[in-house]
Amino acid sequence: MKGNLNCQSTETEKQGVPLLDLKRQYETLKDEIAEALKRVCDSGAFVLGPEVKILEQNLAQYSQTDHAIACASGSDALLLALMAVNIGPGDEVLVPSFTFFATASAVSRLGATPVFVDIDPETYNIDPNDATLKVTPQTKAVIPVHLFGQMADMHRLNALAQAHNLTVIEDAAQAIGAELDGRRAGSWGDMGAFSFYPTKNLGGAGDGGLVTTRDEQLAKRLYLLHVHGMEPRYYHSIIGINSRLDSFQAAVVNVKLKYLDIWTMMRIQNAQRYGDLLADAGLGHVLGLPKSLPNRWHVWNQYTVRVPDGLRDDLRQNLAEQKIGTEIYYPLGLHEQECYRDLGYASESLPETYKACREVLALPIFPELTEREQRIVVRSLKTYFEVNSMRRIFPSSLPEKQREAA
Repeated sequence: MKGNLNCQSTETEKQGVPLLDLKRQYETLKDEIAEALKRVCDSGAFVLGPEVKILEQNLAQYSQTDHAIACASGSDALLLALMAVNIGPGDEVLVPSFTFFATASAVSRLGATPVFVDIDPETYNIDPNDATLKVTPQTKAVIPVHLFGQMADMHRLNALAQAHNLTVIEDAAQAIGAELDGRRAGSWGDMGAFSFYPTKNLGGAGDGGLVTTRDEQLAKRLYLLHVHGMEPRYYHSIIGINSRLDSFQAAVVNVKLKYLDIWTMMRIQNAQRYGDLLADAGLGHVLGLPKSLPNRWHVWNQYTVRVPDGLRDDLRQNLAEQKIGTEIYYPLGLHEQECYRDLGYASESLPETYKACREVLALPIFPELTEREQRIVVRSLKTYFEVNSMRRIFPSSLPEKQREAA
């Protein structure tokens, strides 16, 4: 993507560039969504209604699995999957430390112990080598997270699981439609957990989630668990939870599912354009750019760059002053979180996680992001590093903390 990044100030530039703008997507769908919600209201089937069944059937097919059970959130999807295989006190579950809190908290809520694993620095996904070293006789499961929209190395992780008789639960909250060697996220493990939180590639109008599986017995157990273990009504064979996806959320997601592949292509185009623009701006060797591995279909839930030399927070503040949205996914590894300090991990015991947490910065990547907005982002990045280069020549102009980093 060649072209001059320099242009006169525009109204778009004055308004800035949001990290995410859900209103743009809604404006194109509001009539369809209104009609879908009206159908729910007219039917009176607000819980476990037809819209939920349709969604389950469609997403089982989309994810190349046989069964799908909709639930109240992505967090509950992980919890239900662990409950389905009786994870509990005394058990250990391998999880990456570089992920959203729910991946580990689901383990802890059942009284089991999350065992934190380092990441592959290229993909930010769980490192199979480190996972192998962390297996003990108490290890019962592994939860690979397909972070930012790119799948983990499921070939090696499944081989590890088979060798040690581990359950594999894919955390595919950020990766619906992602593929490894033509096979989709959620179809590789014993179960897959998905989220419909509004910021996800397939987002609802609130919380929502879903569990996929190819195993009929697991599917039956998951269904029972998400309705208080009740079958038939008011008869309970097991202790479950209340984690039903309401019909309103299912209706919204059903509308959006029709457009998911189009939005994925828009995200891919935006990622490719960033790569070209950043290279043209001479930033390809300044920032660490994200990579899509050859055998993956990356769906780009996030476009995450690495900012070197301790400049990440200063750069983010600079962009914020220009009303350019960014986010840090994630500022601390889970092994560094206060609530897990009793597990005894030193901050730098997971070195790649520790480094990533201090370098990563997510740029806007949502489907409706315009080329003009991307050029504004890249131009702002280029200006920052040009100015920072001059400040390195004259370091007295740097704040003390950055002077040390320089």
